[in-house]
Amino acid sequence: MKKVTAKQFDAAFDKGEDVMDFLDMSTIRRPKQQLKRVNVDFPVWMIERLDREAKHLGVTRQSIIKVWLAERLERSASTEAGQGGGG
Repeated sequence: MKKVTAKQFDAAFDKGEDVMDFLDMSTIRRPKQQLKRVNVDFPVWMIERLDREAKHLGVTRQSIIKVWLAERLERSASTEAGQGGGG
């Protein structure tokens, strides 16, 4: 990893240069992206349909659950933001 100042880093980035050598990838963390395991019980019919849809899309059951939940939460957040919160 090369040492540079923030100003040098910004200049290289703005020029479209590869800045990966300036980053220590072993310390990078994505905010609010750490994982936490949860257990959820689903009815058998729901698992069967999830598995069919996951197979159709070529992904795992876990992936489809995460994507669908994320989409729903995003829609919910958009709806809340659109209401203005003025109450």
